[in-house]
Amino acid sequence: MAFWLFFLVYTGIESLFGASKITIHNQRTNVTYSKSFFSGFFMSLVNPLTIMFWLGIYGSVLANAAASYSTNQLIIYSSAIISGLLLWDFTMACVASTFRRFLTNQLLIVISIISGISLIGFGLYFGYQAFILLTH
Repeated sequence: MAFWLFFLVYTGIESLFGASKITIHNQRTNVTYSKSFFSGFFMSLVNPLTIMFWLGIYGSVLANAAASYSTNQLIIYSSAIISGLLLWDFTMACVASTFRRFLTNQLLIVISIISGISLIGFGLYFGYQAFILLTH
């Protein structure tokens, strides 16, 4: 969990510092919505940070569940987590492709700041949990 403290806090700080550098280029090409959607979906699906994040969460959940569930239940549990991840990526791709026309520079800066603060908050939470585990 201590890794997540450093990783999330660093990513959050980078997000806060990078927020002022965000600009939108209104150069639109003839890309269809379906191509844009699938491009965003697969980028999210294969993003190394996303994979590392979900493996970290999935690994900790699976380690806790393995002590109290049978193999069949773990397979069902794992399938539900993977299905949820795919549904989340699919939903985020839909939201991004639907609402991209509403994005302005100011809104993107606000989103980046809120995301950075959230990442720092989660990082501090994981750091606190690691401290609790190490001291008990």
